[in-house]
Amino acid sequence: MKNIIKLWIFLPLLVACDDLFEPAIENNRDVDAMYDEPSYAQGILANAYVLLPYQTAPASDVATDDAVTNDNNNDYLRMATGSWAAINDPMSQWQGRFNAIQYINLFLENVDKVVWAKDSKIRTMFNDRFKGEAYGLRALQMYYLLRAHGGVTEDGRLMGIPILTASEGPESDFNHERKTYAECVEHILNDAGKAIELLPQEYKTFTDVPQKYKDLGVTNASDYNRVNGEAFRGLMSGRIAKAVRAQVALLAASPAFSGGSGITWEKAADYAADLLDDIGGTSGLDMTGRTWYVDADKVTNYGLGGSPAEIIWRSSVDDNNDLEKSNFPPSLYGSGLVNPTENLVDAFPMANGYPITEAEGDYDASDPYLNRDPRLNDYIVVNGSTQGPSSTKIITGTYGTTTDVTNKESGKSTRTGYYLRKLLRSTCNPDPQYNTKQKHYTARIRFTEIFLIYAEAANEAWGPQGKGTHTYSAYEVIKAIRKRAGLGVNNTDPYLESIKNDPDKMRVLIRNERRLELCFENFRFWDLRRWKADLNETTRGMQIGQHTDGSLTYTPMPSVEVRKYKDYMYYGPIPNNEILKWDNLKQNKGW
Repeated sequence: MKNIIKLWIFLPLLVACDDLFEPAIENNRDVDAMYDEPSYAQGILANAYVLLPYQTAPASDVATDDAVTNDNNNDYLRMATGSWAAINDPMSQWQGRFNAIQYINLFLENVDKVVWAKDSKIRTMFNDRFKGEAYGLRALQMYYLLRAHGGVTEDGRLMGIPILTASEGPESDFNHERKTYAECVEHILNDAGKAIELLPQEYKTFTDVPQKYKDLGVTNASDYNRVNGEAFRGLMSGRIAKAVRAQVALLAASPAFSGGSGITWEKAADYAADLLDDIGGTSGLDMTGRTWYVDADKVTNYGLGGSPAEIIWRSSVDDNNDLEKSNFPPSLYGSGLVNPTENLVDAFPMANGYPITEAEGDYDASDPYLNRDPRLNDYIVVNGSTQGPSSTKIITGTYGTTTDVTNKESGKSTRTGYYLRKLLRSTCNPDPQYNTKQKHYTARIRFTEIFLIYAEAANEAWGPQGKGTHTYSAYEVIKAIRKRAGLGVNNTDPYLESIKNDPDKMRVLIRNERRLELCFENFRFWDLRRWKADLNETTRGMQIGQHTDGSLTYTPMPSVEVRKYKDYMYYGPIPNNEILKWDNLKQNKGW
């Protein structure tokens, strides 16, 4: 866990969206040089942004029942099929998160000494904001560490990870012990709380000054905007810190951790509601939010760092076609990398809202994609649907004439009968002759996720229609999400109505809605583990043939890929090399 600090000088970040974080030259100057050079001090904190843990493409999804990959050398494929070990852990967050925390702690130890501005009032506001960012970023980094490495040790204790609140140098004692899971959760929540207190809810053009700064003598809104205005959108904010708080509370309240986390379902619901109330509860659900990635071009209309209503936090916007090159069908010059499974396809209900297993849904196995949830076509390319800039029909059935056909060409053709659509821009063209690119960004945190956190926690705490101290229930949240998806009959949702008084059936529905809404955003693996659900569901596909009369046949592929997880793998390992180095670190059971 020993970190050697490499300080980077960044461009002045006083107009800071993370789009501007471009490291220049490496520099090993003394830390105290930051006191009179605010840009140098910001460069230290900027490393925590550079080291954010978010993935830009579906990755861990191929280690679940939602997807497989056609890349035989994929680390997640190996993990899911029996090669996951403490010495080979694609899910590890250990090094990256602790590196980020080292920079954050170094910054926090020195932030009060930095001359952010000559005017003492401006200096105080900058100091508050930068400390708020640091606390929020540390909460985020700790959350990812806890999610990946928290678990039950051989002696039956639910443990977290070491809590580091001071920077480390060559003379430091690196032999840290793990803190209890509850202590880690408390630390994250405390850091998030400090961030919420110090930071503006969001960065925008303010017309008034918060009272705490009026009390310091700040009377001009332009002075406040100089520190917290819209030019800083894209940085850690109070709203983002609230989202992180809700995320860690959901994790801690879940079956795998609730016995030793100190967090109840009620508390998790309260934290999610604290953020959702800011947008008016269910009335604030973005009605176009399920396909936010389609409208990336509109981001340029929101100003520096702005986002659509669905997005709480996003990455920078780039012109590229990387996702399309990786995931378009091979006939469109893609590599067909991520293949959705029949397991996931079957999870999409019928258009009337009933699961395909319910008679009222009128599911037809001889025409399985007829009258299905509109999200199925939004997120998955099924046989006969179109993709690409010319709306090319994609044939995965055996009667097809291209390498789009299932298992036609190893390493490119789909293994399941399906290709990925979600996150991709159909207007991109990976054909080398054109190489057309479009705007993309990663949605780091979406409001839909927070709504689903609330629904899950509220159902467990108060039942489907209970509201606690809030003005909306789990039932109302799920009703709004499914209405946005276009489900139901004559503006009603008869299936939802039939289960609205049954917490157990509502739990199944909420988990399924989470699966659908957040598919291919690297949630499924973590959800299955925190629920202690089945990790070993064999992935399935669909083989499609054609009769001489042109009618199609659908033959299930019952075993595309067999999962080989062990029971102890509900909790991830501490890296083996860390266990070998430090005797105070105790490994999770089974590893």
